[in-house]
Amino acid sequence: MSLSRKTIGLCLMALSVLFAFSPPFQRFAALPDEIRVVQGAVKPLSLFSFGSVTVDNPEVVQVERSNAVQTASSASASSTRASSGTWVLLPGDVGSSRMAVQVGAIPLRKVTVSVIPELRVVPGGQSIGVKLRSAGVLVVGHYLVPHGDRSLSPGREAGVRVGDVITAIDGTTVQSVGDVEKQVRAAGLSGRPLVLQLARGSDQVQVTLRPARDKDGQYRLGLYIRDTAAGVGTLTFYDPKTRRFGALGHVISDVDTRQPIRVGDGVIVPSDVTSIEKGNSGEPGQKRATLFDENRTLGKIEKNTPFGIFGTLTETPEPALFREPIPIALAEEVREGPAEMLTVVEGRKVERFSIEIVSVSAQRFPATKSMVIRVTDPRLLAKTGGIVQGMSGSPIIQNGKLVGAVTHVFVNDPTTGYGVFIEWMLRDAGYNLDANPTATNKPPRAQAGGFLCAPGTFDRNRATKVGKCRRKVRPTRKELPG
Repeated sequence: MSLSRKTIGLCLMALSVLFAFSPPFQRFAALPDEIRVVQGAVKPLSLFSFGSVTVDNPEVVQVERSNAVQTASSASASSTRASSGTWVLLPGDVGSSRMAVQVGAIPLRKVTVSVIPELRVVPGGQSIGVKLRSAGVLVVGHYLVPHGDRSLSPGREAGVRVGDVITAIDGTTVQSVGDVEKQVRAAGLSGRPLVLQLARGSDQVQVTLRPARDKDGQYRLGLYIRDTAAGVGTLTFYDPKTRRFGALGHVISDVDTRQPIRVGDGVIVPSDVTSIEKGNSGEPGQKRATLFDENRTLGKIEKNTPFGIFGTLTETPEPALFREPIPIALAEEVREGPAEMLTVVEGRKVERFSIEIVSVSAQRFPATKSMVIRVTDPRLLAKTGGIVQGMSGSPIIQNGKLVGAVTHVFVNDPTTGYGVFIEWMLRDAGYNLDANPTATNKPPRAQAGGFLCAPGTFDRNRATKVGKCRRKVRPTRKELPG
């Protein structure tokens, strides 16, 4: 009898192990706590072929299995019960509903199903020039002023740091280098000290200093300062209804301080790619471009975030491959496999090029480096060697949906780089992709990305170590903004 019980126990254990490792159970176990579905889209579900599924808000979502759907109502809640066939989610109104999976009266799993509004935008790919003016004047360095029998830097001695932004002097707002020079000259001639208001990260700092007179009779602060930045990149998307746009896919940081630039104002202008410096291992390439009509503004820049630059278009960018908006892919919809990117490698012509999405990061909240991509298109490899600087923001399209943008290139392998999910860019552009229309999007983590310097060029000295990447990618590589 004991042997028989032991045998039965072993058989039951073996069956349990086999069931636990069976594809249906693995798919069921992989169900997330929340499933998001876009209005107008039917989403398949990987569940058991037996049992039932109920939802407490059928106006938001219904569950069907084949064509048989039964709807029941009670005093406490309404439910939709699926009975036979393939399981699918049918979204209705924007909102959330609780879905319960059960076998008979035994509950197995509860999942929140969120229905979000459909969003379509027009993919870009156009080469653009970027011209930024900081919100204040950026301190990029110190220098010594010959003063009497010694040399000094009044700014350094007063505690002004590289990366500080001078926002006001003696209570008067400053917006340009010329504003600072005017105030310094006036204070020097009158022999009075200056009170500088500084933005230091999220803090406001106030320092007092006295300008030093150099051998030429000029009054100096002993600070290198800058108020503008310019460069080239790629337009990622625009919305023909709201006129909002997004580009680059990474933050613009100052070339010297490596700190994100606080935007005062800025514009994007047409750019013409004149030549390509081909990338090689250890030596990333770049687009050489000219801002052929600097007085023609395509759009105004309003934000500079870890996920790109955003603002409002003043005219529709031309030429374009896409004239009509296409759907966007949520972060969890992006898959490893073939895709294409849109970019310019000659003149202003936007072209399609084949790429492969090598790996996808599971990101629940906004973060950079969402996916690793590899260029597979023979034409692009022959022309550029892969991803080059100036391609930042090139749209990535997969299965007819806009899924993200190119952001960085691996220095040791220019055929490979990073991309960012389009969802994170859209959130920073001001779109709410939550099921609750009044919800506040979580702020992105502040991670510095690329930066711009002289027009048409990017600084090559900026490089950081890349952490472990998934499959097919060497664990340590340097990267540069694309």
